[in-house]
Amino acid sequence: MNLVTYLGKQILGVLACYQQDDIVIHICGVYPQWDNRLRVFFPRGHALQVGELVTLHLDNRSGVDEFDSGIRVYRASYKGRVLSVEDDWALLEPRECVLMHGFAPVVEIAEPGYAFPADPRPEHPVPASPLLHMPRIEGRDRENKVGVLITQAQEQPHTTVLAFLSSEDDDIFLITFPETFKSRLLKRNPHCFFVMDERATFTFERAIQWNYTIIEGDAHQIANGSALFESVRQAFIDKNPWELPFFIREDLEMYHLRRRRVVCPGARRTLD
Repeated sequence: MNLVTYLGKQILGVLACYQQDDIVIHICGVYPQWDNRLRVFFPRGHALQVGELVTLHLDNRSGVDEFDSGIRVYRASYKGRVLSVEDDWALLEPRECVLMHGFAPVVEIAEPGYAFPADPRPEHPVPASPLLHMPRIEGRDRENKVGVLITQAQEQPHTTVLAFLSSEDDDIFLITFPETFKSRLLKRNPHCFFVMDERATFTFERAIQWNYTIIEGDAHQIANGSALFESVRQAFIDKNPWELPFFIREDLEMYHLRRRRVVCPGARRTLD
């Protein structure tokens, strides 16, 4: 099976990579190939080199009705290697990729001998959110607005798509659970990035850099049962009623990402 069958031949992607001691994030046009390689177009250019490792978030969303409690959308975190570069283009081959539909894998790719790199970094409690009350939620938030969380895994970044809330001051609120990979990564390093997808519709657009906002920030945990937790939970339910089943679990984790700065696509940010 291949990615073209499920994603089509032209989609948008969020690409992240480590370059020296920096992390770089691009919004790019992605053209899946029948052999599961990806041709990637960078509207603002790139500095990728042959052999570099990158991670792309891919999905085929075409409307709000496809992102519900069943997550009936094809989506993947594609860990790839740069095979060639030419002007504003790059060709990638997969190292590892699992394409999900709902909660089930439909395509699983791994190069011979691939294994997730060991991560010796210890886990620590994520700092508590300094917020005492819920800030004013951004009035321009669309009901179909989702984003991509980028966390600092070993060898190459990790990407995952999430529903979220954002405030007028660019506070980001997310929910997850302790067993998830992103939760464990945030406990190893809470410095992360969040890419807000601000398209009113999910069609392919040439001016792709105008449809996203990239926030660099630090994750803070909101104590379960606190007044802030209850306020954010209700706001999630009001915005996305399909989130309701997630809130019945007692081990729900809620994170508040505090903004450091807004990042331009392709700009280098120092890792810490």
